Amino acid sequence: MKKRTLTILGATGSIGQQTLEVVRLHRDKFSVCALTAMRGSKSLAKLCHEFEPDFALVASNQEAARLRDRLNGGHLQTQVLVDHNQAELDPVYSADVVVTSIVGAAGLQPTLRAIRAGNQVLITNKEPVVMLGAMLRDEVRKSGANVIPVDSEHNAIFQCCSSKTGGHYECFFPVHGLKRILLTGSGGPFRSVDINTLKDITPEQAVAHPVWNMGPKISVDSATMMNKGLEIIEARWLFDTPASQIDVVVHPQGTVHSMVEYSDGSVLAQMGTPDMRIPLTFGLFWPDRMASGAPRLDIFTLAAMSFEPPDYARFPCLKIAREIAACEGTAPTVMNAANEVAVDAFLTRRIRFTDIYEVIAACVEQMGNEPSDSIERIVEVDRLARGIAESRIIRLSGA
Repeated sequence: MKKRTLTILGATGSIGQQTLEVVRLHRDKFSVCALTAMRGSKSLAKLCHEFEPDFALVASNQEAARLRDRLNGGHLQTQVLVDHNQAELDPVYSADVVVTSIVGAAGLQPTLRAIRAGNQVLITNKEPVVMLGAMLRDEVRKSGANVIPVDSEHNAIFQCCSSKTGGHYECFFPVHGLKRILLTGSGGPFRSVDINTLKDITPEQAVAHPVWNMGPKISVDSATMMNKGLEIIEARWLFDTPASQIDVVVHPQGTVHSMVEYSDGSVLAQMGTPDMRIPLTFGLFWPDRMASGAPRLDIFTLAAMSFEPPDYARFPCLKIAREIAACEGTAPTVMNAANEVAVDAFLTRRIRFTDIYEVIAACVEQMGNEPSDSIERIVEVDRLARGIAESRIIRLSGA
């Protein structure tokens, strides 16, 4: 069997590292085409020595020079590229499988380029789908790219979906017989703490997720449940489903990763241990099943599973995202940009945990919702929203 070529965008991050853990289990199945990282040439160099990719992509000439210095001591033929030299990047995106694991809006253009190449694209970041919505759907249908969501919730939904023709389901098309999508979430570390103490939450407490091992930004999104709000918007487009048919269910045990209810009353759920290697392996080998290296779920050790509705007073970020999910304009981009800036300000101790919502709400109120008629327009709205969010943070912090 011929090896499939693989590109990982964001190879040194949490998802990129876990993807490579799966590749280590199946070295006879993949040839690494390219690894990318915006920073951290030392970490990227280590991965290049191990996987010997054809290309390594970094963000700047300075990072490229440092990376070349670290690679010159070996026999590697890896070619170091710089992200702004767009003409050189076609080979990076021409791999059979492209994993997009760049956190935040920075992943928008790389994800779009991977989709336009028309190959199998594993989307692990919510933001491009949230920001582009219908435009991304149209790009997928135009290119014929096979998009597989890898974040645990949407991967679970994907696994529970059926196509009208009886073949494999494809994202950005309607799900045959779908009545409702049930997105599960653990509720994060503050599901049951005194709501009056949330204003004093520290970054260390917020990133200590009780179930999943994730990066700081995603962990804070889980703590505010903004991640579920973004997932509602993402599910709306990935599965061509009205936001009114998507509900959030708090499931603290993290065993059921999401559910799909069909018109005949059937509810299908995908279960497994909370380990990102499972959805990553599913995406890398789809439609086949292979070993992921993750611990198996021992059903006999499950004492109980509980499900409850979300508390919107505790999680106002989820409430505002739920409202914005029905919008087909720039509001999701504004919300996402404000959230990214606010989370960064919280992690750097410039604002309080509860101020994250205040920044988002102020930004959304000021910018409203306008038609999103082009990708260039979305990029500009993202830029403007970040400026407004930063101004609000300055006022809140008294800086």
